[in-house]
Amino acid sequence: MHIGFLSPEYPHPKTNSAAGIGTSIKNMVAALAAKGIKVSIFIYGQSTNEIFSEDGIKFHIIKQRKYKFLGWYLHREFLQNYLNDFIIQDQIDALEAPDWTGITAFMKLKCPIAIRFHGSDAYFCHLENRKQKKKNFWFEKKALAGADHLLSVSEFTAVKTAALFSLKKKIEVIPNSVDVAYFCPRNTDLEPNTILYFGSIIRKKGVLELAEIFNKIVKIKPEAKLIIAGKDVQDHKTGKSTQQLMMDLFTAKASKNTVWNGILPYEEILEQIAKANVVVLPSFAEALPMTWLEAMAMEKALVTSDIGWAKEVMIDGKTGFTVNPKNHQEYADRILQLLMHPALAKKMGTAARERVVAKFSTEVVVERNIEFYKKRV
Repeated sequence: MHIGFLSPEYPHPKTNSAAGIGTSIKNMVAALAAKGIKVSIFIYGQSTNEIFSEDGIKFHIIKQRKYKFLGWYLHREFLQNYLNDFIIQDQIDALEAPDWTGITAFMKLKCPIAIRFHGSDAYFCHLENRKQKKKNFWFEKKALAGADHLLSVSEFTAVKTAALFSLKKKIEVIPNSVDVAYFCPRNTDLEPNTILYFGSIIRKKGVLELAEIFNKIVKIKPEAKLIIAGKDVQDHKTGKSTQQLMMDLFTAKASKNTVWNGILPYEEILEQIAKANVVVLPSFAEALPMTWLEAMAMEKALVTSDIGWAKEVMIDGKTGFTVNPKNHQEYADRILQLLMHPALAKKMGTAARERVVAKFSTEVVVERNIEFYKKRV
């Protein structure tokens, strides 16, 4: 069996920056290759062209092409022809693509196409109550209609996406996975009273709510410190820096107790997770977030949002707490509860890792992916 993956991102030194989709694909691809499955990854929208093999995976880094007219169509036609050449040459049995912006719309490939829901533009616009470009909805609907098979990383995302696009096809739910040998507890001393947020600094991740929540925390626990690691993103509502919007919301004390680390190398992110007392991830819009799985795998108690997908990952009161981020006082109280009761935080962290190992570890999830493809190619 030979499976191809088409993606706009993939974490590798030779590619542009990548986020959650790229990380989840990398985990799956590496695990499939380790099981002896042939894998090719086609990463489009890049700065250079290159083909190479590494750790049993064939990489196609595809440079972004520019067109004066009908670029959306010509780009897809180029990718279609490129993919078909290697589908035939390398005998690829099936190709998987993400739902984001419907990259496979109008493509006629010489093997079955599976689309995995990591969260389409329509899905995120719906969750954020934000207007979507009609063109993007059209591409995504066309791509989903043309897919041979549909998968989703969460039941919540499957149901929402099916409703948005009036889908009738069966949707297989297979969650994202995490390498629990790499993301594991470390012998690192905790930094007292530290709260960590890591991820993009963007409205949909609940960071503006976090600013208000932290204001309440420092009133009760003045020594509390908020560590923020991630990329600042321009706010879609105001056009301003989201980091600046957070700073404008902070009280003087909260601002003084906040550390902005910016974008950190992955290894440094792991160190920050290891040192934190509590990890906070108050997101309003996810499919099945890698950040949650990574922090849980490192035996951290989390305080997360309580929306949709959260119930598929977290167990409220056992692996941490799930709270509506708009309820600033309750969210702050739960964080304070973990800061003031380290034994409880440790107990919840242990339960969080146990849940990830049992349900979201790469070893478990890769078998489900292999079974899915064996039935369909």
